[in-house]
Amino acid sequence: MKAVTWHGKRDVRVDQVPDPSIQEPTDVIVRVTSSGICGSDLHLYEVLGPFLEEGDILGHEPMGIVEEVGSEVTELSAGNRVVVPFNVSCGACFMCGQGLHSQCETTQVREHGTGASLFGYTKLYGQVPGGQAEFLRVPFGNTLPVKVPEGPPDDRFVYLSDVLPTAWQGVEYADVPDGGTLVVLGLGPIGDMACRIALHRGYRVIGVDLVPERLERARGRGVEVLDLGEHEKDLAEVIRGMTDGRGPDSVIEAVGMEAHGSPGAKLAQQMTGLLPDMLAEQLMQKAGIDRMHALYLAIDIVRRGGTISISGVYGGMADPLPMLTIFDKQIQLRMGQANVRRWTGEILPLLTDGDQLGTEDFATHRVPLSQAPEAYEMFQKKEDGAVKVLLQP
Repeated sequence: MKAVTWHGKRDVRVDQVPDPSIQEPTDVIVRVTSSGICGSDLHLYEVLGPFLEEGDILGHEPMGIVEEVGSEVTELSAGNRVVVPFNVSCGACFMCGQGLHSQCETTQVREHGTGASLFGYTKLYGQVPGGQAEFLRVPFGNTLPVKVPEGPPDDRFVYLSDVLPTAWQGVEYADVPDGGTLVVLGLGPIGDMACRIALHRGYRVIGVDLVPERLERARGRGVEVLDLGEHEKDLAEVIRGMTDGRGPDSVIEAVGMEAHGSPGAKLAQQMTGLLPDMLAEQLMQKAGIDRMHALYLAIDIVRRGGTISISGVYGGMADPLPMLTIFDKQIQLRMGQANVRRWTGEILPLLTDGDQLGTEDFATHRVPLSQAPEAYEMFQKKEDGAVKVLLQP
């Protein structure tokens, strides 16, 4: 089969690789029909090379058709249409029972002290072959895949793999009071979808970004938008002026280590890419190489007693935090990988009863799998208005 594979920094290719096969009686094989490129895939493309090996298959946002099922799979059969969550979670352990599927005890990568394995995402998370491919082996066939109805296009459902539950959890964790105000920092795929979910719930939403196309896209759905380029030095004051002088009830930080405004950390990330893998791993795990500008902004912007929900991905030890300010303002911090299977049951009705969150026009680009290298470069450079790219094998 053809699959998108990693070969080095900014070097992904479409290679011919062996087809996956049933390995456990609860496995299913899915023929992939759509697979997204995620913002966190750009971290593999740019920063996290020390934790990858040449030939690793990327991708963690797939959906498709079940081609084959293991002997103990009773909930699916060949021909079923499914979305595959990015967490590899068993659905039966203590953590899954708590709704913490991203901490699944069955697939935790104890060698690295990390949570549940993820499809297509480095040695830190199990080095499981990903879904930017023609076929995908999916374990836990009775509990992991999300069965979706026939009829609507893939675009309606594919975001159940990551974007929707990540944004949904971000809004849940933000704990916005009824009628409250939410600021979303970063209007990439997760920030954009978080805005849509928050508007659907009736909150006032203020979105912040640097990219004109992303600002316009959010404005078109009713978000009040601010261009960070115009408010680099006074963003917090401007937002306080919009919120009775005290700041918003909640902030979603949907940027993470891609944050603008931290040249020292950017340099550290670039230097990491030049080091031998063993040294780079140690630097990333122990040194403060994350670009924390967005998180510092969130801490400044949120009102006293408010909540910050962190959806942006951090890849190293982000240090130091302004603990005095966090303590003094009595800020609540919530964060973590999305627990996909915790939220899919709540989200699915918004996709089957019409397209309430605008998923069918969410993708800005749909390209053949064979054009994945060009799509990665375009997305990484934010060219051609790229916000969300879907690969179609």
